[in-house]
Amino acid sequence: MRVIAENMANAHSTANTPGGDPYARKTVNFVNRFDDVLGASVIAVDQIGTDQAPFRIERNPNHPAADEDGNVKYPNVNMLVEMADMREANRSYEANLQMMKQSRAMVMMTVDLLRST
Repeated sequence: MRVIAENMANAHSTANTPGGDPYARKTVNFVNRFDDVLGASVIAVDQIGTDQAPFRIERNPNHPAADEDGNVKYPNVNMLVEMADMREANRSYEANLQMMKQSRAMVMMTVDLLRST
């Protein structure tokens, strides 16, 4: 969610110098690892990289970041993609939360059964 928020916040950022490159969209790569302490597989962030998609170019000769041809490079951030990624992350979080609640309820039911015997 932090990377998505950063991408969305910088969706309209331009370079500080004329003709420079603007903010590049960040991507997150996950990896499945076995945690010896938990005795289970866990998902962890492997690395945060940058999207290699080309920057969006608009003609605006009066912009401070315009190159000698009057073109301004804008970030390669697509707000629709970011919103979809945000919804997916939110739904994954909610699904994991529900799984934890169900697991806790099952453990409590097991404890209650053991107490009654």
